[in-house]
Amino acid sequence: MSDSHSEITLTARKLCRRFGARLVVDDVSLELRRGEVLGLLGHNGAGKSTTLQLLSGCLLPDSGEIEICGTQLLRQPLLAKKQLGYLPEIPPLYREMQVNRYLIFAARLHGMNAARASAAVADCLHRCGLESVRHKRIGTLSKGYQQRVGIAQAIVHAPDVIILDEPTVGLDPAQIRDIRGLIRELGDRHSVLISTHLLAEVESMCDRVSILHQGKVVFDGTTATLAAFGGTADSLENNFLRITGVAA
Repeated sequence: MSDSHSEITLTARKLCRRFGARLVVDDVSLELRRGEVLGLLGHNGAGKSTTLQLLSGCLLPDSGEIEICGTQLLRQPLLAKKQLGYLPEIPPLYREMQVNRYLIFAARLHGMNAARASAAVADCLHRCGLESVRHKRIGTLSKGYQQRVGIAQAIVHAPDVIILDEPTVGLDPAQIRDIRGLIRELGDRHSVLISTHLLAEVESMCDRVSILHQGKVVFDGTTATLAAFGGTADSLENNFLRITGVAA
């Protein structure tokens, strides 16, 4: 868990993005520190996935700045992305490949030589609980294991910043529990930013939360601050609904 003196690994300043006439991301600023899990919370359509696409360099902002470990993402994208791991909402998996071969392929794409890639993959398989399925084809795995493979490809190059878009969507309760534990563990070594619309995700994994509503950041603080929003202790759900303008 981070504190106020931890190194800042990701900074976004005044990000804006339009799709046609619609302003989907509206003046969004975020900050992420080493050893922190930050939850980007919001109703469906709040702009969470678009924000993560901007932060990962998959989508260009109309305006604003993004800095990854001191490197400007828009000016030096290749250098910035070396410090970044990204799992989109639909994992970028090659279903016909074996888990081990796919992760070696991902490691080599990040510029690792054969020896480094092999060592990195062995570490990822262990950390993500994939050793027992390392020789299985990805398409034969359960959704929970496929999500683990997706997370493994995002961390195989040991990035400082990990961005995960709705990492537990579609999983059963046991799979959700396992993925949440893995993400919490990742937060001890890396900086993790996850998007979610589930308050349980925030309570179980996150040190801090930023709430998006109609493309704007309407809250940024710790989970304890969210629970005490308005000066009265209440459930995170009730305060989330108040902040986003929905009657609790």
